[in-house]
Amino acid sequence: MLTLMSMFYYICLRRRSRSGTRGEALTSRRAVESGQRAVLPVSVEVEQYAKEVLDFSSHYGSENSMSYTMWNLAGVPNVYPSSGDFTQTAVFRAYGKWWEQCASAPPPFRRTPKGFHSQDYIELGFEEPVYPTAVDVLETYYPGAIVQIMACSHNPFTQNPPTDVRWEVLWSGEPTKVLTPQARQFSPNIKHINFPTNLLRIEVNSSLLDYYTELDAVILRGVKERPMLARYKMPIIDINDLSDSEEELSDLGGPFRQGGEAKRTANGYFDKLPYELIQLILSHLTLPDLCRLAQSCKLLHQHCCDPLQYTQLSLQPYWGRLSDASLGHLQSRCTLLQRLNLSWIGNRGALTLTGFSSFMKACGQSLGSLELSCCHFLNEPCLEVISQTCPGLQELNLSSCDRLQPQAFTHISKLTRLRRLVLYRTKIEQTAILSVLTFCTELRHLNLGSCVRIDDYDIVASMLAARCYSLRSLDLWRCRNLTDRGLAELVTGCRMLEELDLGWCPTLQSSTGCFQHLARNLPRLRKLFLTANRTVCDSDVEELAASCPSLQHLDILGTRLVSPASLKKLLQACPRLLLLDLSFCSQIDMRVVQELSGLFPNVAIKKSFTQ
Repeated sequence: MLTLMSMFYYICLRRRSRSGTRGEALTSRRAVESGQRAVLPVSVEVEQYAKEVLDFSSHYGSENSMSYTMWNLAGVPNVYPSSGDFTQTAVFRAYGKWWEQCASAPPPFRRTPKGFHSQDYIELGFEEPVYPTAVDVLETYYPGAIVQIMACSHNPFTQNPPTDVRWEVLWSGEPTKVLTPQARQFSPNIKHINFPTNLLRIEVNSSLLDYYTELDAVILRGVKERPMLARYKMPIIDINDLSDSEEELSDLGGPFRQGGEAKRTANGYFDKLPYELIQLILSHLTLPDLCRLAQSCKLLHQHCCDPLQYTQLSLQPYWGRLSDASLGHLQSRCTLLQRLNLSWIGNRGALTLTGFSSFMKACGQSLGSLELSCCHFLNEPCLEVISQTCPGLQELNLSSCDRLQPQAFTHISKLTRLRRLVLYRTKIEQTAILSVLTFCTELRHLNLGSCVRIDDYDIVASMLAARCYSLRSLDLWRCRNLTDRGLAELVTGCRMLEELDLGWCPTLQSSTGCFQHLARNLPRLRKLFLTANRTVCDSDVEELAASCPSLQHLDILGTRLVSPASLKKLLQACPRLLLLDLSFCSQIDMRVVQELSGLFPNVAIKKSFTQ
């Protein structure tokens, strides 16, 4: 075997020497023989910052400003090497495990691969395509969230439509909790790829962090010419690459392939196992593993194709490999499908209306939950298909589907059994949301965060109070025009509310008594975000302490009028409290935070800093 490989390398070097210089051939041969990294071509390494932010799943900031938005990642650093909480950085919407613990969070999907950790992502375009030699991410606050860096073969700035788009993992790891929140330059050892790229994707998982991670800039280093060693070396096959191979996913529904001509009539002890027991064993396999097993024998092929194995299906971990053909092969197995996660899938032409519609028509009749976060292939006909083929749909997530046109959302009102609806960062307008609230009266969880095209949130609040009595959670993050009148109607009509996010709602004023009225009318309240409302005062906090004993999460970041005394009353009256964000509260310094943390060790009291 060694002799054959040596001959292969020798032939490659001979061919190269005919077209290249003698020095290049000798350099490449020495690199191969010594097992060291090849000397790059004479071309100079290019260093470039991101030219443009192309796509992202969430951000803390507003759609109409630059503070805490993902757009801050374009260009040179704004903050680094300084550490702390700066508005000029890129910040994702969530951190820690608080959001996963809320009643509004959906249950996790079965069969999610253990190696899939990603919760958020951002895609960056660079000026020049290069063969990457290094990627540097400048993290300025609570680093450690990055779990994967990927490169794409498609040039996002070309005028040609994308064809044969290919994604390669440059680096991947597990979420970590760095001991210090100080700034750092994250420079992992990346894998060399055989195509030039100017499109990077960074995926993060902030679940282990104590506060929001902040990113300042991304540097892509690389060469314009392909490294010489990459032209000759044999590919190294990684078992992790095999587990999610595109061929396996696209061939899921293909006919069973017999391993030979001899017919086997017995399967050993498997013939004696109950059908249900084999099904239970197979239910612990990931989707690619189930695909492999289906090709081993007729008995297991039958089990692996049983629709009961596909009542829940999360394709999000394979977002970069899925296509119309993949969904087509899965159709025959998903006739009993109840929960489907297609988040992040289908962008840049990977899925079409035809492929999506065909799958939904075949598999949507029993569907109760549909996750479509960041699916930019969606258009109005797609939502029309969903409304026609999924009569029993109870959960719909369209988070960050920001390219859906406003008229598309009118079809949601036909899904009258909806209980959970996520419209974060979409273009839904007032007429459409009022229509949805008119017909979808069973809503339990509604997310309208950063929906900037809704003109009058008071009317929306009034409609919620009149139609959605069973509402449990409502996210109005960064709604710009909700007043005390609309809030009063909301809390009077929706008294079952357990979660209410009013973060960055500047038109609410404590002087009207709206927050005290809120506390008195929502005794079941477990989560309340009043982020960046400067008017929250001691009277509001004391009313929460008196009326909301089940409170678990409270964010009053940025208020100037809350004192340590009222906070102590709150902590004593709310024994279930887990999170209290006091960042930028001018009367609360680190000494007070340390004192309260010592008295109430089970509460995570947050106080960000700026260096």
